[in-house]
Amino acid sequence: MKYKAIIENMTLDEKASLMSGKDFWQTQDIKRLGINSLFLADGPHGIRKQAVAADHLGLNAGIPATCFPTAATVANSWNQELGEKVGDYLGDEAVSQQVSVLLGPGINIKRNPLCGRNFEYFSEDPYLTGKMAAAYIRGVQSHGISACVKHFAVNNQEERRMSIDAVVDERTLREIYLTAFEIAVKEGNTKALMTSYNRLNGEYTNENMHIMKRILREEWGYDGVVITDWGGGNDRVKGLLAGNELEMPTTDGEADQEIIEAIRRDEIKESVLDEAVDRVLDLVFSTQQASQRPTTPFDVERHHRLSQKVAEESIVLLKNEEAVLPLQFSQKVAVIGDFAKDARYQGAGSSIVNPTILDHTLYCFEESGITSIGFEQGFDRYGKKDPQKIKNACDLAKQADVILLYIGLDEVTEAEGLDRANMQIPENQIELLHALYEVNPNIVAILSCGSAIEMPWIDKVKGLVHGYLGGQAGARAILRVLSGDVNPSGKLAETYPIEYEDTPSYRYFPGNEASVEYRESLYIGYRYYDSANVPVLFPFGYGLSYTTFEYSNIQVTRAGVTFEITNTGEKAGMEVAQLYVTGPSNHIFRPSKELKGFTKVFINEGETKTVTIPFDDKAFRYFNIKTNQWECEEGTYQIKIGASSSDIRLEDSLFVEGTNAPTPYQPKLLPSYYNGAIKDVPLHEFEQLLGRNVPNQNWDRTKPLGYNDIIAQCQYAKGTFARLAYHAIVFSYWFLRKIGKRSTANLIMMSIYYLPFRGIAKMTGGIVNMPMVDGILMIVNGHFFKGLRHVWKERKKMLKKKKERLAKLS
Repeated sequence: MKYKAIIENMTLDEKASLMSGKDFWQTQDIKRLGINSLFLADGPHGIRKQAVAADHLGLNAGIPATCFPTAATVANSWNQELGEKVGDYLGDEAVSQQVSVLLGPGINIKRNPLCGRNFEYFSEDPYLTGKMAAAYIRGVQSHGISACVKHFAVNNQEERRMSIDAVVDERTLREIYLTAFEIAVKEGNTKALMTSYNRLNGEYTNENMHIMKRILREEWGYDGVVITDWGGGNDRVKGLLAGNELEMPTTDGEADQEIIEAIRRDEIKESVLDEAVDRVLDLVFSTQQASQRPTTPFDVERHHRLSQKVAEESIVLLKNEEAVLPLQFSQKVAVIGDFAKDARYQGAGSSIVNPTILDHTLYCFEESGITSIGFEQGFDRYGKKDPQKIKNACDLAKQADVILLYIGLDEVTEAEGLDRANMQIPENQIELLHALYEVNPNIVAILSCGSAIEMPWIDKVKGLVHGYLGGQAGARAILRVLSGDVNPSGKLAETYPIEYEDTPSYRYFPGNEASVEYRESLYIGYRYYDSANVPVLFPFGYGLSYTTFEYSNIQVTRAGVTFEITNTGEKAGMEVAQLYVTGPSNHIFRPSKELKGFTKVFINEGETKTVTIPFDDKAFRYFNIKTNQWECEEGTYQIKIGASSSDIRLEDSLFVEGTNAPTPYQPKLLPSYYNGAIKDVPLHEFEQLLGRNVPNQNWDRTKPLGYNDIIAQCQYAKGTFARLAYHAIVFSYWFLRKIGKRSTANLIMMSIYYLPFRGIAKMTGGIVNMPMVDGILMIVNGHFFKGLRHVWKERKKMLKKKKERLAKLS
């Protein structure tokens, strides 16, 4: 241990106190030993350090900080150097606000387009996700503080996220859902890691010995700190045994006492606690010099300019019929759409940033060189139909050469805590588009949203520019692409299916009441569409440019792939070249191709550049469930260089020696997985893949409700009061949406409806303790007066203990 001398000088109470928060955002300090608090702050795309009463839900505004484009946006840049620069600037701002641990980046895989938090995650591909995440982490930690990669692991939906059991086979877990974390740990060297709320194959992730001990600590060699998501603790002793050092936020000493009592009962060795304390101390001492530096303001304008550059390089040009873009100087442009007036630039929830500057389209036209003849709102932001707005927009459109139509999803549709209901944009926006098309078909649509949507209306637009959620400078960045000042170079980090029903997880998302089965296995995103020959609207890795690129002269060696790219157009631009690998045989089922490398290169018009993409340790591996380790199948691999997953420009082959591992499967028992037809996998076949029976899929309505049951289950409770409370919650949600208070309605679902009963104690920072939750459960389970007395008695005892503790400290 690094800090053995300090630990030997600590009391058991002091050691245990370091295992949980001091308050909502700080860890415990021990002044007599020179141990200071760590300050943790949300920050995947901007610092959210709150100046007023702390909360985890994004209700209270943070201190102004640069709102960079979200991870889903930056992933479209496919530029690791740019990602590292974003991390660098985030780290600079964290230090300026004396933040020790920045809670990001979020790297969960986009399993399904409806996940409400997809805007906060990079990609459907683990390799691209991991490489971008590692770059962010290196940038943040270059300032001497810590990043905190999250959410470990298999957190791919918001519905019932604090209780759902994700049922995943081992190979899929390793190859799809853990690979990005592996890259973040090994190449990013993250100092902190946050566990997810959900269960994984029956165990809460922060208590899951398989992923926490055997994989994270032993296989990957991770020696940093593991932190729970806020309120994500369940059994504190099990968590500590699995290597979960820090539980956040504070439980006012309750969780610490559980650790102390477990050690006194010899349920856990004090040496286990000592090791956890040592890792926390290492995080404290390795970051305190930077985080306690005298505060100096960061360069607001400089950071805003970087935010704009990142947004520019992440914008994806999806359609450019008749070369409608870039706009010509002489063209008269009508600007229509509510998102032009009030930019949609970030998601909602714990990652919400209070921007230092906020560009809006209507204020940036003068410098863009685009001639605007006026603006009309066209539609209500939150879906209410208004024929007069459509009429006004059409009247303006008749006078224009080109229409710039700003459409997309609103802030409360894409939010932490809730999944989307569908993949559509609101009907009132589509009605507007159809009406505009009738009076002027020269329409360029500008999309603002953080995840994939359906586009049955795409034939009604000549140009389609996807800005995703471009941060505080995103509006100006889009105008620079429209005007031609910037040549678009973004490429999609996720596939856009034609309709939601085409998605591989369609039948399995978001699961049943108690569990969600990942029956599609490895076949998510392009891995499925390419393997099953399912047509898509836009493939993974797709994006247009104002110039053209030609690929040639491929050469493959065991070290990597070398080839040439020539800019054959008339404008300098950047191209993202993508390396895909196809497995050598049918003995082991695999997707038809998998991303194993990429690079982004700037090329002047007429110029040719030689490009090399090296093979790394992940290029040819697969996880073998028989040997329980990574293996390499011997044979001839197809090496493919593409401009997207479906636009392969060059091909060659390479023979690779294998590890001679036994074949892990019997193909005749897994026909769906061997032919890629995983849209309707039979239960018996999924269980064959799992190697066990699937768990109970629904809530047990015969048992009394307990700590890990969620408030939504009160609809089945024995207690009349609980059932009435449930119906009151449902009615409040319905009524608030009806009167247009969608943000408040969403908050009910996010913070109450899906909350486990233990969360009442874990999320309230010591206001409610677990003995009081026992009383609440008595009420819920039909013992109203007994439960009420218990709550009152335990409340008095808790207040008495607090008073005694404060008197002792003073």
